[in-house]
Amino acid sequence: MTQKLRIRDLTLRDGQQSLFATRMSQKQIDQLLPLYEDAGYYIMEVWGGAVPDSVMRYLDESPWNRLRTISKAMKGKSLLSALSRGRNLFGYVPYPNSVLEGFYKEAIDNGLNIMRIFDALNDIDNVKESIKLINQLGGIADGAVCYTVDPKEEPKAEKKGFFAKLFGKKDEEPEKIFTDEYFVDKARQMEALGAKIITLKDMAGLVSPLRAASIIGKLKANLSVPVDFHTHCTPGYGLASSVMAILNGVDILDTNIWWFGEGSAAPAIELVYVFCKKLGVEVEVNMEAVGKIRKQLEGVRKDLAAYDLNKDNFPKEFDPLKDTLPAEVDALFDTAIAAAKGLDEEALLEACHGIEEYFGFPKPNLLVKDAEVPGGMYSNMVAQLKSLGASDLLDDAMRLIPKVRRDAGLVPLVTPTSQIVGSQAVSVALNRKKGNPDYATTSNQFISLVKGEYGKTPVPVDPQFRAQITGSAEEKPYDTASYKMPDNPTLDDLGGVKLASNNEEYLLLQLLPTVANGFLRKRRQEEYDAKKAAEAPAEAKVEVTEEVDNAPITGPTIKAPMGGRVISVSVKKGDAVKKGQILLVYEAMKMENDVTAEKDGVVKRVFVKPDEVVGTDAVLVEFE
Repeated sequence: MTQKLRIRDLTLRDGQQSLFATRMSQKQIDQLLPLYEDAGYYIMEVWGGAVPDSVMRYLDESPWNRLRTISKAMKGKSLLSALSRGRNLFGYVPYPNSVLEGFYKEAIDNGLNIMRIFDALNDIDNVKESIKLINQLGGIADGAVCYTVDPKEEPKAEKKGFFAKLFGKKDEEPEKIFTDEYFVDKARQMEALGAKIITLKDMAGLVSPLRAASIIGKLKANLSVPVDFHTHCTPGYGLASSVMAILNGVDILDTNIWWFGEGSAAPAIELVYVFCKKLGVEVEVNMEAVGKIRKQLEGVRKDLAAYDLNKDNFPKEFDPLKDTLPAEVDALFDTAIAAAKGLDEEALLEACHGIEEYFGFPKPNLLVKDAEVPGGMYSNMVAQLKSLGASDLLDDAMRLIPKVRRDAGLVPLVTPTSQIVGSQAVSVALNRKKGNPDYATTSNQFISLVKGEYGKTPVPVDPQFRAQITGSAEEKPYDTASYKMPDNPTLDDLGGVKLASNNEEYLLLQLLPTVANGFLRKRRQEEYDAKKAAEAPAEAKVEVTEEVDNAPITGPTIKAPMGGRVISVSVKKGDAVKKGQILLVYEAMKMENDVTAEKDGVVKRVFVKPDEVVGTDAVLVEFE
C-alpha cells in the first residue's frame, strides 16, 4: 500500500513570521486565497502565533477579520489551524477558564478548525483545559510537545549542592532529562486528554535527523492519532530531519512554499515533493495549484523586502513538475535517501546542504546550532546588549544560558521562556562584569518563572535559589482567580462610546491590552469622524499640516538597536539630558527596551512619537 503524506502549509502564518516579521497584509493574502482553494492542503496554518498581535500593531488590521476572510474564501476545502500557548493563549498571563472558553468559541465561530496547543514548559496542566474546550466547542485539538535538548555541561566547579544531586556528582555525567521517553510520555498524556493530532514541535530546528527518526518512530508506535512534525531549517537540520520523519511514517509534515521556505523557516514543499517522488510516497497536495501560488508569492516577497534579511539573495526558481535537475543535483537527492536509510547522518546532512546550496537557500546558522537556542532568542540578546552598549558581552551571555536554564528548572527555550532566559543571561553577564552577584538584577518575568507562576518546570527549582530570587522557598503557582478583567472604558471625547464595541474586540483587550487599546481607539476615532462628517457635510474642511523639520542631521544621534514600536518618549527639543537618562521606551521581540543617553547633551530633535513603528538603525534622537 502506497504511503501517503499529508501537508500542513505554514506559509501564511509561521512562514511569514519566521522570515518577514509577520508583515503580510490582508490585501496580499486575498490575492492568494483563490489559488489556495484548489491546492488541496490537509491543513493551512493561518492564525495564532504572532498574527493577532502583528496585524494590529504593524498593519492596523483586525485579526478576526483575517480569520473570517480566509475561512470564507477556503469554503472548508482545507482545515484552518492556529497556534496558541495553552492557558496563556497569545498573551503572557495564565487566563481563567472563562477567558479560554470565550476565546476558543469566538475563534471556532469565525472559521477556525484546529487549535495547535503547546506550553513553553511542556506542563500538561497548562494545556488540558484547552484540549477539553476545543473538543467541546467542535474544534480539533492538536497537542504540541515542545522539543528541546539538555543543556551542554557547565564547568564542574559550578556544580554543587542541589544540582550535584540532580545532575550528577562532579565526576559523573548529568542525568539526561529530555530523552525520547520524555517526549513520548508527554504525547501520550495529551492523547489521553483528547488531542486528535500530536505534533513534535521543534521551534528552534534542533531535532537532528537521527533524533527525528528515533522520536517519530516511537511516537508512531505509542499513539493512535496522527503524528505531525514541525521543524525549522535554521541550524541546517530541517530538510534532512523531515526526510527521516517521512521514512519513519510521519502522517503530517509542516512545510512552506518555495519563496517562504528554508532559512529560519520550515522546509520548502518543492524539495519535500522531490524526495517523496523518489521514495514512492504520495504527497496529498495539488502541486500544480502550489505552482500558481508560488508565482504570486515571489512578488509578495519582493514587496516585503524591508523585512527580508535575504532580499539580495533570492533562491533560484524551481518547478518540480517541469524543471529537470542537473544530474549532479539529482544525484544528491539519491545520496541523501541512501544515507537516511543507512542512518548515516553526516552523509545525509552533507547531501541536503548541497541541495540547499545549489538552489541558493541560506546556509546553516552554525552559531544557533552550536548554542542550541532559537534564532529569535539570539537576535533579541544581540539587540539587548547593543542597546546597553555592551555588545562585547555576547559570548559571555551565550555561555551563561545553560546555567540560567538549570537554575530556572531546565525550561525549554520557546516563547516566552526563551526571551526570559536570554534576557536574564544578559543580566548575569553584566553583573559579572561589574563584580556584582549573578542575580543582583532580575526581571519580573524571571521572578514569576522561578516562583512557579508559569507552571511546573521540567525539573524542580532549588528551593534555596527560589528563596534567593523570590523571597520565599515555597512554589507559588499563578492563581487564575486573581485575574482581573480589563476595563472597557467609555470614550467621552469620542461621543461616549465604549472602547470595545463587541465581544471579539473585548477579547482582544483581554489578550493583548496594550496593542488592542491603540488599535480599537483608532476604530472608534474613525467612526466618530465619519459620523461628524455626515452630520455637517457643508462645513468647510480646514486641512492642518504638521510642520516637518527636514534639515540634514549634523549632530550626534541615537539609533534603534532593532525594529520595534515606540511606547513612550521622555524628552523633547531643548531638553538637557545626562548620560544614562532614559530617552524613550520601545517594544521589540515582545520585550520593552529602554533607550538611554550615551553622554550628557542637549536634545536637538526627536524623530519619533508613541505608537510609531521604527526599523533597525532608524534615527530616534539628534543632539546639539
